[in-house]
Amino acid sequence: MTSLTSIDDFYRRNSAPLPEGIAKEIGHFNVFDTETLFDEAKKSGQRIMPYSRRTYYKISWLRGRSRAEYADKVIDIEANALLFATPKIPYHWVPQDTDQTGMFCIFTPDFLSTQKSGVSLEELPLFQPGQLPVFQLTPIEVSEIEYIFRKMERELASDYKYKYDLLRNLVLELIHYGQKLQPLSALGTTQNASQRISSLFVELLERQFPLDQPHQRLNLRSAKDYADRLAVHVNHLNKVLKEATGSTTTAIISNRILQEAKILLKQTQWSVADIGYALGFDDVAHFSNYFKKQTSYTPLAFRA
Repeated sequence: MTSLTSIDDFYRRNSAPLPEGIAKEIGHFNVFDTETLFDEAKKSGQRIMPYSRRTYYKISWLRGRSRAEYADKVIDIEANALLFATPKIPYHWVPQDTDQTGMFCIFTPDFLSTQKSGVSLEELPLFQPGQLPVFQLTPIEVSEIEYIFRKMERELASDYKYKYDLLRNLVLELIHYGQKLQPLSALGTTQNASQRISSLFVELLERQFPLDQPHQRLNLRSAKDYADRLAVHVNHLNKVLKEATGSTTTAIISNRILQEAKILLKQTQWSVADIGYALGFDDVAHFSNYFKKQTSYTPLAFRA
């Protein structure tokens, strides 16, 4: 399983310049030229994009042969394509040759979730679970997409007072441009699809932990929640996990929730009600009954 890569990790690893003058309260944005940023990796023969598991959004204009893998679906990219990545839908991007160029931008959810933009990315069709947001580009579309990215690059380097408002508009322009395109078709299942589904399921599950604050809450609790995010049928996900682990999807989720409940009871001062809420239980009685059924102890007795 790949480790979680944050924006800070990326900058440290690649010695990439942080944009100046951006305040934390308005989120983070940056834009890169792929070939320039990964020049050293190209010289060493390594062309691996460092975003296999990310905490932010990414929009990429890809030039070169590559492959995008989403759970049991594979998409081959022959030339120019536009790819949208969200933290909630894991995928792997695999270059197929050493001639990979283009540009990409990265931004945190709060960069667009401001009163000025009024946009919730998860409400847009492009970022809904089950979508395969990879789009082939015609030569005319390539010119238009490159123009937007180059304009981002120029504005980011400018000293214009309202440049981040303009950059938000350019990000939205890319998003809406993508929503009007026809997505590339998936190739279907591959030989290692089951292993990939199992791995991505674990990534989705573990990405929700640890819970650091009582107001945090699990977003994915049921087998169907995970199947929807992975764009597979819930029965297929259950079959894959049963073959790989010997346990059902529901049992794996339940065991991980129970493990986190034990950790929170022993290592925090949170109330039982707060712990139950964070773990997705509607009321404290429901959580207490669940915990006692699994461990033979009440939450308070286990804590003591």
